[in-house]
Amino acid sequence: MHKGIVTIFGADGFLGHHVVRAAVKDGWRVRAVVRRPHTTPELRVIGSVGQVQIVQGNIRYPQSISTALEGVDAVINLVGILHKSGDNTFDSVHHEGAKNIGEAATTAGITNVVHVSALGADTESNSKYLASKAHGEIALHAVCPSADIMRPSVLFGKGDGFFTKFARLATLSPIMPLIYSGKTRFQPVYVGDVAKAIAARIREGSTGQIYELGGPNTYSMKELMKFVLNAVDRRRPLLPVPWPALWVMGFFYEFWAAIPLVNLLIKPMITRDQLRALRTDNVVSGQYPGLEALGIDGKTIEAIVPPSLIAYRKYGQFHDIITE
Repeated sequence: MHKGIVTIFGADGFLGHHVVRAAVKDGWRVRAVVRRPHTTPELRVIGSVGQVQIVQGNIRYPQSISTALEGVDAVINLVGILHKSGDNTFDSVHHEGAKNIGEAATTAGITNVVHVSALGADTESNSKYLASKAHGEIALHAVCPSADIMRPSVLFGKGDGFFTKFARLATLSPIMPLIYSGKTRFQPVYVGDVAKAIAARIREGSTGQIYELGGPNTYSMKELMKFVLNAVDRRRPLLPVPWPALWVMGFFYEFWAAIPLVNLLIKPMITRDQLRALRTDNVVSGQYPGLEALGIDGKTIEAIVPPSLIAYRKYGQFHDIITE
């Protein structure tokens, strides 16, 4: 039996695929809003026939949002960017985009809204990413006070943008660079657990609560680099990289990623804004409820990540056999 219709903005992303599956499993009909419908045919086969509808939309355009919210019962916003690309800036996506969704939801009479922000969101942050996330939260609550806000730490899971990135680096680079000597701490959270948390809130109905979502354990960046190297069975020295070198590297990554067409091929390994964000630990503050409050027993990186990185071992799935 269907619970109703939920519109999911950013359904084609890493987290989006998991949220769509969680919503479908819960009995919702899903209206998946993406910018390029032709690139996400796999969403159509989730659930029963017709349970997932893919529509084109962009949260930077209010009319696009209003159309996507016609006749729906709940709204989930997962849209986010890690670096600027054309008209997609931190402010236009994280701040104005969140505000646009809140205004459209309120106009449509929808109070069941869940918005994904980021752990560490702070209007005073030197990171434009984290500051824009915080401004988005404020703007959303100003027009839609019932919206729940999720602040996840670094997401992990098969195909993630964190562990997979460093596993790939371990296959290409003779060293593993340590930013700020690898002292920054993280609390990685399983993408499936975050999807469950979001599904739980739209199931119950949002109440304007903020949730900080972190995994069971915290790690320093250095510990995570060692974990990745062990998972892919490769030996690389961990070397601190001087700040000026990182800054120059970030500049050139951003330069190439800003060029039309080239940005389709090159994704920045690190940006200057991410370097600013890495000055602060990415762990839950304890001031807000988390996974436990939603009845979710968080999975560890040790249980999930190693099998997902098998392809980056020297002999792939046959590595253990060949190296015996």
